[in-house]
Amino acid sequence: MATASAKKQDLPPPGGYRPINFKRVPAKTYFSGWAIFGGYLGMTAGAAYLYYLTCKKIHKEDIEMRSGRFAIFPLLLAERDREYLKQLRRNRDEEAKLMANVEGWEVGTYYGEPLYHNAPKDHLHEPTMQGYYIHADWKDFNKRGYIRSWS
Repeated sequence: MATASAKKQDLPPPGGYRPINFKRVPAKTYFSGWAIFGGYLGMTAGAAYLYYLTCKKIHKEDIEMRSGRFAIFPLLLAERDREYLKQLRRNRDEEAKLMANVEGWEVGTYYGEPLYHNAPKDHLHEPTMQGYYIHADWKDFNKRGYIRSWS
């Protein structure tokens, strides 16, 4: 039995184990704290300068676009009003053509009775939206009436 218990025990190597390295190894520093702070301030100053230049450029372009819009606005209003009056004329001509065979029908009245009693004759009577688009395609009226649903 003595031979069965004669196992070789696991022992430290001769001279003992190496010492455990538990000291802190600091990371290698490339820049000091002051250098990093200075770099941050330099980058911020450069970015602020570029931002200032870009804002000036955008402001100049905005002024130029606004001036262009102000210059062309009267022309666009005149064209819009001209097309509006042309459509009113087309509506009256279409009414005259449609009601040519109806006796007693006078264009702009309801069987000779004026629609607006208290307005002078040379006054422009603006029609309702349905009256304006009465002889147009229903898609045009739909587009105008429901602008929010345009895609």
